[in-house]
Parts: sequence; C-alpha cells; structure tokens
Amino acid sequence: MKSSIGSLAIVPATLLLFMITLLCLPAADAAREPAQDQAPGRTMAQQATKEKNLWITVDHSRIEALQKDFRSGLEVTQACLSCHTEAADQIHKTIHWTWQAYQTEDGSVHGKGGDSINNFCISANKMQDKGCLSCHPGWGTEAKTINCLNCHSNKTMNWGEAFEDLSAFADSDDPGEKEIADELRTNLLSSVQAVVRPQRQNCGECHFKGGGGDGVKHGDLDTSLTNPNKALDVHMAVEGRNFECTRCHTTILHNIAGRVYTKPAATDRKSLIDDDLAPKITCESCHTNKPHAADSKANDHTDKVACQSCHIPKFARVNPTKMSWDWSQAGKLKDGKPYKTQDEFGKDSYLSIKGQMRWAKNVQPEYFWYNGSISSVTVKDQIDPGTVVQVSHPVGSRDDANARIFPFKVHEGRQPYDKVHKTLLGPMLSGPDGYWKTLDWQHALSKGHEALQVPYSGEFDFVDTTYVFPITHMVAPREQAVSCTECHVRTGSRLAKLTGFYMPGRDRFAALDALGWIVVLGSLVGVCLHGLTRMFTSGRKEGK
Repeated sequence: MKSSIGSLAIVPATLLLFMITLLCLPAADAAREPAQDQAPGRTMAQQATKEKNLWITVDHSRIEALQKDFRSGLEVTQACLSCHTEAADQIHKTIHWTWQAYQTEDGSVHGKGGDSINNFCISANKMQDKGCLSCHPGWGTEAKTINCLNCHSNKTMNWGEAFEDLSAFADSDDPGEKEIADELRTNLLSSVQAVVRPQRQNCGECHFKGGGGDGVKHGDLDTSLTNPNKALDVHMAVEGRNFECTRCHTTILHNIAGRVYTKPAATDRKSLIDDDLAPKITCESCHTNKPHAADSKANDHTDKVACQSCHIPKFARVNPTKMSWDWSQAGKLKDGKPYKTQDEFGKDSYLSIKGQMRWAKNVQPEYFWYNGSISSVTVKDQIDPGTVVQVSHPVGSRDDANARIFPFKVHEGRQPYDKVHKTLLGPMLSGPDGYWKTLDWQHALSKGHEALQVPYSGEFDFVDTTYVFPITHMVAPREQAVSCTECHVRTGSRLAKLTGFYMPGRDRFAALDALGWIVVLGSLVGVCLHGLTRMFTSGRKEGK
C-alpha cells in the first residue's frame, strides 16, 4: 500500500519539477550574463574606434597673418585663405553653403536655399529671409564671405556685434572708449587664433538651435549634448569616448556626411573593420550587423529593426523639444499689444508672432519602416488640404531589404496653404516686411512668394501637417535599452501602429496559438503518461 502511494506521488512531483525547471531557466540565463564575455559588437566598436593621439604641426597664435588688427570678417577670411588656399572653393560647393541638396526632374530644388518647406519656421524663402542666415557659415546676414571661425574656433563670440562695436570705438580719443576697443581687439584676436577641429559646440551652435531655438527641431539634438554624461549619450559622454560630431559625420573636402533630405545618408552597411573608408554613419560601421552575443535573440532582429529603435528609448531626456506649432493662432493681442505665455518648462507656449506651441520631455519615439530616404513636399507640390499633409515622411516598407523599423520624432503643425493652387505657402517672417513685424499674413505671404518666385493666388487658409526627424543621437546605456515586452505585448506595444505582419506577443494568430497550446498540452500529457508508466512499472516490480 505504501508503495502504491509513493508511486502515485511521482506524478505531481514530476509535474512540479518540470514547472520549476521552466521558471528557473530565465533566471539561470540572467545569472550567467555577467560572466559572459563582452558582446562582439562592443569589442568590434572598440577596435574600430581605437584612441588616436591627435597631433598638430602649427600653433595658429604664431602665424603672422593672424597677428593683425582685424576690423572685419572679410579680413579674417582673407587671412585664413592665405594659407588654406582651396578651402573657399570647397565650401562653396557644399550643402552647408548652398543650402541646396539637389534638383528633381520637375525643377524643384530641395533644401532651405531652394523650394523645401517645413512645419516649424516654414521657409527660408530661398535665403532671402535674413533671420535664417544666423545659421549660415558666412559673416552676419550676408551669404558672401565664409566665416571659417564658425566651425574652427573654440571661442564663442557674436562677431557682428564685436566688429560693429570695434568700428565705433577704435579711433576714439575717449579713454573709456579706447579701453573698450582694446578689450575688443584682445577678444577678437584670441578667438581668431583659437583654431581647432570642429567641436560639438561649433556644430551645435546651429544644429542644436535650428528652427528658432534650443531643441525646436531635432528631439535628439539640443544644448544638453554639448557636454553630456553617459546617461544621455554613451558615445559623446565626456567621461566616456567623448566623440565629436565629426567622428561619425566624416568629412571630405568640407562635405560632411550624414545629410538627410530624400537621399540616403549612407548606402551601405560595411563595418570599418572590413573597410576603413566606409562612411561612418550607420551603427554597423563600428558594431557590425551581429553586435550581440552569439546566442542572443537580439541578433535576429538587426535585419528588420534599427539599432536606434532599442537603444534610444526616449528623446529630449534633459531639455524639452517642440512637438507642435499652430501658426493659425498667431496674431492675437492683449491690450492692443503682442504677448506671450510660458509652459512648465519655461518655454514659450504662445507668442503673438508665432502662435500656439507645445513642448515635451522624455518623449517616446514613433516608429516607421525607413530605408534612409525621406519623401518631402516643396512649395511647388500640390497637396490635399482635406487630409493631414505629410510635409516629410520616411520611405520604406517591410518588403524593402534596406528598410528597418526606425524611431522618429513627429512634429505636428498647422500652417498656411494656397486655397486655389493647393500648395503650401512660405511666408516671409523676419525683416520689415516679415510677419513678425507686421502680423499681416497677406503681406508676409506675398513677400515670401516673391522671394520664392512661386505664384500665390492671394487666398489662403491653414492645414494640419506632420514633419519627421530621424532619432539617432542620445544613445542610452544598455541597461536602459527597450525591453522585449515593450514591443511584444498585446496592448500598449511601441510598434502598435506597424501592421501587415505577425509579431509574437503582440498579435493573435488563431492557428499558431492553437498549435502552441497543443505543444504545451502535449508536453503535459507526455509528462503525466511518463509518471503513470513509472508508477505501474514500479508496482509490478514490487509485486514480484
């Protein structure tokens, strides 16, 4: 009798042991994780980005051409070009100077210096809106002479104001004004001689503040990246690799790699280990396309999911970024005067000259299939005002071998369009005829389209729009990477908007679910049968 009871106990005991084993497997894997060797992608990245002892052969403070009493930006540029004789010709051919990417078959010129349009500051009016030229690499509001120091001085200075003040005080006999002039000369000379390779602060002076202020445009580019820590960006962290922008955005003849309009920033995914001349734009260039441990499931995702989708869980993690801009609300007055309001971040939520704006921090990206190209609308393209107009949108699909699921900031806008021509409009914003001065849409639109040389019917209204920005900076530490269950989950999946394919954990597929349950139940039945067999077999042996 005791033997029979002991035999019967085998079944639940076996089942219990089976379930405990299943539950312990993940924990066992996790326990082994720290003991594993470093992931191959990290090892390869360290090999590809070995520390280089940069050395120089010139001290610019000792160059005779840089010792003079500079009175204008033109004189500074002439001094630079006296040695760097080819620099001007090179820069004049780059998109940083022309603000033009390329021309399509219909004659539209893509770029701020052409027919491109956006849904934040709307248009540079073919560089006729002088307010936009603060981010052009020339002197002041004239796109004529190159200001080499925008990119190559590690001193920050308001050059236009400095030269203007020096001109006012330089020849004065007043002791106080002479002292001011001497101080200006000292600061100018120090800045002119402080020549460096481009640093983050140089690039960031425009790219962190594009669109009219810190963090307006790119959710992953703002002044917090000037001196970030590892929690914000593992590559640019000052206590880590401390990468400058040019470490990834490589430069040849002053052409800086990585620009995105509708052409891919990079067309291949070569590793630098295989080809050290490959454009250093994609993550694979350093980390390879199998960056995780050999038995890691994450390696099975790299042909469909961009590295950024997992390793940048949120953007605007320190400073807020602008998420929407409604120009239709602009022009309101209080007591007959323009006014403004601010939000919880201290950012302008309303300005009479700009309209209603919404800012946000720690924003979860939206995800799209993306092959490196972005389709965009110009002032010459017809739109459907009855829908939300995609001023720019990622190109790619699941069937595109070059496309990956990629994270984006989606900026929402409401902006003017031509009711007759069904095209988006580019108002002149700054200057005496600009909207910011007149608060007159009709006048600003007319002047803007004179500069754009595109017809305007005189009838306008406002339309809802979206504009996308790829998220590729602010790479978080691996401990903060997106977990599997943030995507592979029934409700609240990060990839809920991506349809047309089956994702385990997110989607229901009746036949597959049934097969899974059959396997589970079959395993349980097998365990039970095994237990029963052992019980009866044991009983027979004891009976003998």
